[in-house]
Amino acid sequence: MVIVSGTVTAERASGLAYTTRSQTPVPRLLALVLGAGGALISFIGSWIPSFWGDEAATVVSAERPLSALWAELGRVDAVHGTYYLFMHFWIKLFGASELSVRLPSSIAVGIAVAGVVVLGTMLFSKRVAVMAAIVLVAIPRVNLDGVEGRSYATSAAIAVWLTIFFVLLVRSRSPRRMLWVAYGLAIAFSIYLFLYLVMLAGVHLLVLLSTHRNRMLLRRWLLSATVAVVAALPILVYGLSQHHQIAFLAGRNYANALSVFQAQWFDTPWIAIVAWTLIIVAAVVIARRYRNRFVLVFGWLALPTAALIIGHYTITPMYNLRYLSFCTPVVAIAIAVGIDAIPRTWAKVVVVALIVGLAVPSYVGARTQFAKDHATNYAGEPGSDLRQAAALVKSEAAPGDAVVFDRHVRPSRNPRLALRLYPQDFTGLQDVGLVKPYWQTSGLWDVTERPVDTRLDGIHTVWALELPEARTPSDIVTLEQLGYTVTKSTLVNRITVYELTQETTS
Repeated sequence: MVIVSGTVTAERASGLAYTTRSQTPVPRLLALVLGAGGALISFIGSWIPSFWGDEAATVVSAERPLSALWAELGRVDAVHGTYYLFMHFWIKLFGASELSVRLPSSIAVGIAVAGVVVLGTMLFSKRVAVMAAIVLVAIPRVNLDGVEGRSYATSAAIAVWLTIFFVLLVRSRSPRRMLWVAYGLAIAFSIYLFLYLVMLAGVHLLVLLSTHRNRMLLRRWLLSATVAVVAALPILVYGLSQHHQIAFLAGRNYANALSVFQAQWFDTPWIAIVAWTLIIVAAVVIARRYRNRFVLVFGWLALPTAALIIGHYTITPMYNLRYLSFCTPVVAIAIAVGIDAIPRTWAKVVVVALIVGLAVPSYVGARTQFAKDHATNYAGEPGSDLRQAAALVKSEAAPGDAVVFDRHVRPSRNPRLALRLYPQDFTGLQDVGLVKPYWQTSGLWDVTERPVDTRLDGIHTVWALELPEARTPSDIVTLEQLGYTVTKSTLVNRITVYELTQETTS
């Protein structure tokens, strides 16, 4: 038997509407304080890990001139265009360090936490809202997103506040067209920021269809949807035309049960077991006591994942663990409802503390120097060491030396990214493999070629940054054929830095 604590009783009213007397006031100050605390917790240590390939895409896109950015977005990464545009101006103001590039994501975590406090109070109770805020900060996916120079944390923040907007419109049963137009524009903006947020609008429609028979609300939602589609049409068209960008997902075994029930949000088995147990309890509680909340909570929690999994196997590869980050706010709320079903206050505190304690290793692990591109995506492989490799080159190379980079790896793991992310460490070195820099192309990355003798005339020392191979890296073979000899090699973490010098003849 599930025992539900709290003072909120089952509602007779249809849909999401409260009567004026039963509505719990939203604790604005509490939302602000918890949001600020969530941002601070996310921010701490965010500057420690080296950049990795996905963040390199952010930096090299944001740092190029606007004309070059438009050219890039016309060919690739249109779905990230709004985020890149924001980061273009952000980097101009605050630079492109790890701390600066990741700070917007930490702030977004705080905004999402504040939104969870507001939405949790609106849907359930202040107690549920506070527990949901704590749980959200503890969820490993949120920990990762908060130290990532990508738009995933921002997608979670926008999702929760867009849903608050929707709930307010439905509760007020507002007939005012301009408010619904504003909601439609908000949907369009969310799609520009992260294309898959279009699924959240679908969840909102499902809520109206399942809990309301009010034709006026449905007509207003259709007005909003029309506005959203018209406003977001360019990104929808470009996004669909560039779907080949995620074709690599076909070769990654992401779309499986382990991903959905563990890695997608919870990282470790123990957190996943505790979280899903509480979510199941919440499903029972909400079905019995808050039936008109069920579609919103579990539609948001489950339908986007189901849609991506089904689409991945029937249409085109489209599932990635991080793409469902925008569901984390409702995951936290559902877990909090499950905790609130526990009859004793001390027991609730123990369970919240248990979740936080189980999340600590993931939190700490995400803030180590080689944390990126490691356990989450490539279990067992060394993490990104671009900053450390660049620092090694800076400490040992001399002005006038040449530098070459491994070309036989996928672009997101190319050691050349060290040059673009930490250019100050390569000052005075000659980039002998460069054909055309990224800002002069419509693609993401530099155009390069293998080192050739004509570019190495008069250069005594060459530094080569290579990823491990079963055989001697091809760059090393080429340089040895050109008369260079390996005098030293240093494995940093994933990248090996070779020093080669020109053989001299007496």
